[in-house]
Amino acid sequence: MRLENGLESWLFPVEPMEGESLSHFLGRVRRRNHLTPNALGQLAGIGAIITRWERFHLNPFPTDKELKALGEVVGVDAERLREMLPPKGEGMMFEPIRLCGACYADSACHKIEWQFKSVWMCEKHRLKLLSKCPQCGKKFKIPALWEFGECDRCRLLFREMAKSSKIQQTSISLFSDSLS
Repeated sequence: MRLENGLESWLFPVEPMEGESLSHFLGRVRRRNHLTPNALGQLAGIGAIITRWERFHLNPFPTDKELKALGEVVGVDAERLREMLPPKGEGMMFEPIRLCGACYADSACHKIEWQFKSVWMCEKHRLKLLSKCPQCGKKFKIPALWEFGECDRCRLLFREMAKSSKIQQTSISLFSDSLS
């Protein structure tokens, strides 16, 4: 891929996944290419802002110019990068990091929609989103650091956490049934 400055990019390509958050995508790009957030930002000419984006600190919101510069370096269209961000008007939670273990089992990536303030449950699986490991209680790290898809304390795989979500789903159903 040729950059605006006429140089060829030497980065190994990483394909975005459907619904993937920018944080998770940037982490995958950085690991594949052995880059720090700052180094990736310097390559794109946008400075240290990558670290903020990986933590969902999107104020100020990424500009078209910044996304275009990043897209040229990582080989992804700026519009595709924009899809990894919340839509205009959607509030974001940067803490706690949340996930649906069943979705993660289907596609091993952090979904941007899990961080929306308006979302507390996975619509596809009808499971409450987890904000900490159900086995040891450790809060999840930012998605950019999810290298192995597991809790960094007890090593429970994210895809295995769906079983705990189902128990919560069942207890919620039992509670609402008892009220009827």
